[in-house]
Amino acid sequence: MILAIVLYFAAMLAIGYYSWCRTKKYDDYVLGGRGLPPFVAAISAGASDMSGWLLMGLPGALFVAGFSELWIVIGLLIGTWANWKWVAPRLRSYSEVAGNSITLPSFFENRTRDSSRVLRITAAIIIIFFFTFYVSSGMVAGGKYFESTFGGEYLTGMLIIGAVTVIYTFIGGFLAVSYTDVVQGMLMFFALLTVPVIALFALDTPSEIFSFAAENPYGPFPEANPTYFNLFAGVSAVTIISNLAWGLGYMGQPHIITRFMALRSPAEAASARRTGTLWVTLCYIGAIFTALVATVFFTQTGAQVTDPNGETIFLDMTRVLFHPLVAGIVLTAVLAAIMSTMSSQLLITSSALIEDLYRVLGKRQLAGERLLLLSRAMVVLIALVAIALAANPSDTILGLVGFAWAGFGAAFGPVVIASLYWKGLTSQGAIAGMITGAVTVFMWGSVDSPITEMYEIVPGVILATAVMVAVSATTRTRPGVAEEFDTAMRVNDYAMRNPEASFEQALERNRGADA
Repeated sequence: MILAIVLYFAAMLAIGYYSWCRTKKYDDYVLGGRGLPPFVAAISAGASDMSGWLLMGLPGALFVAGFSELWIVIGLLIGTWANWKWVAPRLRSYSEVAGNSITLPSFFENRTRDSSRVLRITAAIIIIFFFTFYVSSGMVAGGKYFESTFGGEYLTGMLIIGAVTVIYTFIGGFLAVSYTDVVQGMLMFFALLTVPVIALFALDTPSEIFSFAAENPYGPFPEANPTYFNLFAGVSAVTIISNLAWGLGYMGQPHIITRFMALRSPAEAASARRTGTLWVTLCYIGAIFTALVATVFFTQTGAQVTDPNGETIFLDMTRVLFHPLVAGIVLTAVLAAIMSTMSSQLLITSSALIEDLYRVLGKRQLAGERLLLLSRAMVVLIALVAIALAANPSDTILGLVGFAWAGFGAAFGPVVIASLYWKGLTSQGAIAGMITGAVTVFMWGSVDSPITEMYEIVPGVILATAVMVAVSATTRTRPGVAEEFDTAMRVNDYAMRNPEASFEQALERNRGADA
């Protein structure tokens, strides 16, 4: 098992070195020169999205609570498709038309022509705050992985996994993150489809997986769960709405939508959408069947579930089923899920610190080599803060992810949609909406009321949208915003109608039309 993990780490570091050789400029480090093929963008977005939650958090939640947790999956599937369909192509076009923006905060500033810099700084602060918790969730998953797989110390595992992730992100930047994501995404895909199938063949009566948990005590639980297979039993309308609302968060996740900005052309979003949606659908099916098979597997084999929240059932099943070398290869999928998300988040947070805070607030401009060095230093700093937060975890992986997901979804989601579809968005409206969404998510859980059982992304998105629209309606867009909006839409429409044309050709054709 150790040999398999070492080989995996070596492969990730090799990709990091390869990407370092191709990363010569600061813009390459942050966005990869806008040259991602659709397959790479799709798998990279999916892998950076899913994290350890896909192989640990989701199977664990389904194992403990049953099918009532599937509402999250339904919401996320819809959100994945909608994000690629309605956000990806327009954001790819508009982010380059609007001052060749390479980060989400810089896009917001250029899109609204905010000369005060308040919008960009506010967005950067929100990214740094919520991503620190998000990276921390990855560190927690890494520590639990090490405990369950090797019986080692939580802190030791967290430090080893964090160190390798930081190294390849540090040296390779966006290209390293994207290409390691592809390898990691495919590992996750094959592991999620392989483990439940092999475990199914190990059962005495495989068909029992569709009834066992409802009729028998299973795993570590002393009683059966009669409503295990019922989507509606035991869950309120508030719970269903809350779980479906996870899909709302997609439009505001910087580590996902940055892949849209890095596509070679808006037209390639269609191919990426098909690939990405298929990948995530099959991965969800694998996670669901992992939980289903586990309800029978741990009862019949007598194997132990090492985590009381059920978040290690994938790890525990793999360790029992396979030869240590094979198990090590399969379990690298969990590492892949953890590390792919952490690396994306570290890079985005580093970019926010340097591109959207330091370069905006700094009194002197630095050369590209200095910016590269500073960006790499920030990767290390953010990782150290996340490790400190994760040293004594007080929440589940799903809890940490849920908080950060809601924060980005409420703060950025409405602004992203308005930026791409509403000419009347103003910088004041965007600032007010972002702050409202972030504060609502942060404060929601501290209010003791039945209404706060609703997932905080729901009130966050509603209030942020209302405030954004109200403030924008009472303020004026700055000169040139409407004309640039029209230009971006013409460029996007041409690129979508002519997929064989490069984006540069679409821009040139539009300049000719304007002339």
